[in-house]
Amino acid sequence: MAETPYICNCRKQAHRETVRMEKILSEKPANRRDHESERQCRHFHRIRVSLAAVALILLGLLVGGCSYFAKKPLETVTYKTTSKNGHRNLIVFMRALYGNHKTFEKEGFVAMVRDKGLPYDMVAPNAHLAYYYARTLDKRLREDVIEPARAAGYTKIWLAGVSMGGLGSLLYLRNYPADSGITGIVLLAPFLGEREILEEIIQAGGVRRWDPGDYDDSDWQRLLWDWLKTYDRQQDRLPPIYLGYGDNDGYAMGQGLLAAILPPEHVIVIPGTHSVTTIKKIWSRMLDKVPF
Repeated sequence: MAETPYICNCRKQAHRETVRMEKILSEKPANRRDHESERQCRHFHRIRVSLAAVALILLGLLVGGCSYFAKKPLETVTYKTTSKNGHRNLIVFMRALYGNHKTFEKEGFVAMVRDKGLPYDMVAPNAHLAYYYARTLDKRLREDVIEPARAAGYTKIWLAGVSMGGLGSLLYLRNYPADSGITGIVLLAPFLGEREILEEIIQAGGVRRWDPGDYDDSDWQRLLWDWLKTYDRQQDRLPPIYLGYGDNDGYAMGQGLLAAILPPEHVIVIPGTHSVTTIKKIWSRMLDKVPF
């Protein structure tokens, strides 16, 4: 079916804003010490960050208004691995905001699983930002990936989420706690909320002492952390969560809060930032730690 002019134009707009946002975020403050004060340098960098935030909001509005992007079923790419023992197991890679679902193969995540000799097939759904805005991620993941995998005979199914994909993995388990169909979750440098609510939780003394108060379902951050309080009390009855992040990750505040309620042996913290290089190192270590 041919795209309508509206859909086509909307997709082009969203793509342009994504490219612009990536460029802004990748820029570093210029070295202007010979011509400007350090204060001016910081001012220019704050402008860049503000522009990036505006671009992200605009992208969200564009995607939220274009149902074309949150299409069903989820587009997926599958990587088969020959199992010597005949077991059928599956790792579901949940993508980050940037890149796409094929990034896991490009960056070597798929190859690392094979190099370890793990008897796992892998699948990467293109669970991009539009599914989060449309609030259809959990439904699409269940109907298009998890349930077909179970019907095909996969006995172990692990979610491995990077950054935004880590958030999506947790939201999936929250929405299907009793019959998630998954064995466990591996979070790689997950995005877990904005500074305001994280500081509120810290000031309360941590997740266990924090009171989320009254909120509605549109407040996804309170919804998430309120559920994590529940998960903390029911860890022995729910799929395990493994967490890894760099000690200088920009999202380390939220990651640290989550780490505090997980078993220490489920957490890996290494020197590094919110970067592909750091996340690949964490994934390599997770392949040795997680009981796949």
